[in-house]
Amino acid sequence: MNDRSQINDRSRVDALEATLLDRAKTLAKAYVAEGRRTREHMIEEAHEQLRLREERETQNAKALAERLFRQRVQAGEIKLQEELARFQWALVQSAVEQVKERLRQLAEDEPSYLPVLRRLLRRAVEAIEREELVIEVNARDQERLRPHWEEWRQEWVPGKRLILSSTPRECLGGALVRSADERIRVDNTFEGRLERLQEELYRVIMEHLFATVIPPGALPHG
Repeated sequence: MNDRSQINDRSRVDALEATLLDRAKTLAKAYVAEGRRTREHMIEEAHEQLRLREERETQNAKALAERLFRQRVQAGEIKLQEELARFQWALVQSAVEQVKERLRQLAEDEPSYLPVLRRLLRRAVEAIEREELVIEVNARDQERLRPHWEEWRQEWVPGKRLILSSTPRECLGGALVRSADERIRVDNTFEGRLERLQEELYRVIMEHLFATVIPPGALPHG
């Protein structure tokens, strides 16, 4: 092989190497560019995931805060309702005690009290279909009735045999009437009537005290 052939072969090799080098550079640049695009895409995805995560966490935090707020509001409302109910019940009890005090005062005023006692006694006696009945009153009323018992019995409830019990009953006033065999009784003491009328009494008290707050019939129970 002569020198010219060797030179041509070398030129072709150099050209091939240059081509391969250029191709390698081009591929390298393409790989670098693709790597950069991939990196940027991954960064964007990471940022988007982070943003979505932050949004979820923010929403969860808001939901938790709202739930806690509602729970606290509900707890506050329940506590307020309980306090209001206790306050209402205390006022009702105070009003009932005032009624009892008025009954005590009535029982001490003999001229005003005896007609009331007579009506209570007559209604109880008329409600029991027995000829012989036992009358129970408190110790003070025993002293009032005993001296004139027969006279008052004939005046108040004629036609029946009434026995004034020797055992005083613990009550503010009024009378408990029972059959001799104790199978029938009508409690017309002040306490007995208050117990029977307490729902109506509480309703009236509540309507007067809380007419603008509580609808009729919505009574607290202690």
